[in-house]
Amino acid sequence: MNLSKVCIHKCHHLTLSMALLSSFCTTVVYAQTNQPTGEVLVQSGRLTQRQFDAPTSIYTIDAETIRSSGPQVNLSDVLARAPGVVALNRNNYAQDVQISVRGFGARSAFGLRGFRLITDGIPATTPDGQGQASTVSLTSAEKIEVLTGPLAQLYGNSAGGVIQVFTREADLTPTAQAQIFKGSYGLERTDWQFSQRVGNVGFVADYSTFEIQGYRNNSQAKREQLNSVATIELSADTRLKLIANVFRMPYAKDPIGLTAAQFLANPKQAGNFSLVNATRKTVNQEQAGAVLEHKLNQNTRIQARIYGGNRDNLQYQAASASAGSWVGLERDFHGLGLQIQGKQNLEGGKAVDWVAGFDQDYSGENRQGGPATAGQKTGNINRKELNESTNHDYFAQANWRVLSDWTFVTGVRQSNVQLKSKDDYLTDGVNGSGSVSYEAANPVLGVTWHVSDNLNIYLNQGKGFETPTLSESVYTKSGNSVIGLFNANLIPSRSQHLELGSKWTPSPSTRLDAAVFRIKTDHEIVTSLSVGGRTAFTNASETLREGLELSARHAFNSNWRTQMTATLMSAEYAGVSTLAGKSLPGIPQKQLFTSISWAENGFQNTHKKPLQGKAASLDWIARSSLWANDVNDATGAAPGYGLLNARVKQGFTWGAANFEAYLGVDNLTDKKAISSVIINQASRQYFEPLLPRNWVIGISSKLNL
Repeated sequence: MNLSKVCIHKCHHLTLSMALLSSFCTTVVYAQTNQPTGEVLVQSGRLTQRQFDAPTSIYTIDAETIRSSGPQVNLSDVLARAPGVVALNRNNYAQDVQISVRGFGARSAFGLRGFRLITDGIPATTPDGQGQASTVSLTSAEKIEVLTGPLAQLYGNSAGGVIQVFTREADLTPTAQAQIFKGSYGLERTDWQFSQRVGNVGFVADYSTFEIQGYRNNSQAKREQLNSVATIELSADTRLKLIANVFRMPYAKDPIGLTAAQFLANPKQAGNFSLVNATRKTVNQEQAGAVLEHKLNQNTRIQARIYGGNRDNLQYQAASASAGSWVGLERDFHGLGLQIQGKQNLEGGKAVDWVAGFDQDYSGENRQGGPATAGQKTGNINRKELNESTNHDYFAQANWRVLSDWTFVTGVRQSNVQLKSKDDYLTDGVNGSGSVSYEAANPVLGVTWHVSDNLNIYLNQGKGFETPTLSESVYTKSGNSVIGLFNANLIPSRSQHLELGSKWTPSPSTRLDAAVFRIKTDHEIVTSLSVGGRTAFTNASETLREGLELSARHAFNSNWRTQMTATLMSAEYAGVSTLAGKSLPGIPQKQLFTSISWAENGFQNTHKKPLQGKAASLDWIARSSLWANDVNDATGAAPGYGLLNARVKQGFTWGAANFEAYLGVDNLTDKKAISSVIINQASRQYFEPLLPRNWVIGISSKLNL
């Protein structure tokens, strides 16, 4: 199917598409029941407002959905339902999950990039745009927000989207909770939580463990995590939130990718030289932060944040049957931010909501490397450097309700990002030191037409930029080799975003959101050459992303409900380039999530009120084929697939405790498929297999002390 016939290629076609969508919506209205949708507040750009009124595409995932996903280990398990998001589970805990937002971040071979990740107001993305999803504590999360579109650019560098995770509030009475899961391939998961509010202080502490033997050879992993949040009401107008996180991963073995032939022959095997080199990763991370909110008057409040932490990584990699290597880093990071938010009431019921502030963040890591044999360090180091990234950003946003049926949005972010690498290993005769500074002013402009109390139509546009990460900057292509020389010639990609969308609630039980978007990017950062575990990057001339996103939910009655999200997206290289007309790798053109759920005694927020009786859900996740390399040749083709997943729960009470039993089965039809891809892998070991049919059983309890 030629997606260009479905997606929108020019601005005037956007209007036509929305008209068609509105026409479609009008034909399916009114035969609905009166089940409240439970409207929530979200971060619409840098301003807080009702999700329905937010002039952008934003999707929320509540606590009930997170808990129903299973053992709550991988962020990808819940993000699959968010439109515009491709969330792929590598089933490789040494490299984290693979997540992209409207195509941004798809090329990441490990960790996250291309979008911002924030937890409880604290950035989990470094100034150069790198992040890790593994440190997110899903077991204590109250909700997740996914912001896409132009307003995400107000969060700065590498903001193709913004994913925010919020820890739950403390219970009013002392409460203890526990979860225990066991599943296929040696999966074991435990979680222990304590929550209490005493006077003006609320406290949530969550300790979880995870261990798995893995489906593939050399894929064992072990983790433990502590997430704690204390909320102190210092006065009627002042609130302080203290956050502390500890993440330990003693080991996560790396089965690495497979070639197409290896996948077809035996998807359980580890990739070339993985076993003989004992490829694996060890991670330790600690972080603490504080967020202070103070209400100056009825219409004005300020928020300040400060945070700091450290992260240690040690990774063993495979090069050949007789030679491996190791890379270690010690990272320190910290930052602070301040913003003031207000509302100005004007005559005639008109108003202006505004916010202004700044962010300042730093990440510095001492990185070393050397040879290894059989997964042990040997010989002398051959890499020693200090990599640093910093940003100094200022932002402002205003929502102008100056006409009764119209809201105008203006915003801008001024960013300054510095990357610096100091090479302390000069024995090889190459001084790889270097530094570079990038600046960008990214404006956003939009308008929302409040057609009625249950229909909003919005149009906005904005500019964004994405700098190279430090890992992309420290290598340079030299002929047919890659050398450790800082690549100062690499420049940021700059994007122009255009989005038209609608939000419609024809009844309290039904919600339909739709958005079409067009993103033109100049100087997209792409792979230039990958050799011997080193990758050099360059800039492509131009790329174009166009797409359509749909999100719908409907409650048939208090016991039955359904939801659907769909994304159609064309992402191609454009302009004058050898890659012109090729699809960007890692991005399926079509993606669909559908779910139908049933609850014997009606749906409720099971975090606030325990489940009573039985509940079940059936999910269908489908993705079209995607490419694993820029050249789109046959060796890099990953076929599409569809998955059927089932969940059954039973809630009951025993004495003063509430219990919930859980059974989940994923890939019910035992589909053999590729779960994720390693973009442009040098040895064409692109593919990471999907798990066969697998199960998880668990039980959770909650006791008011």
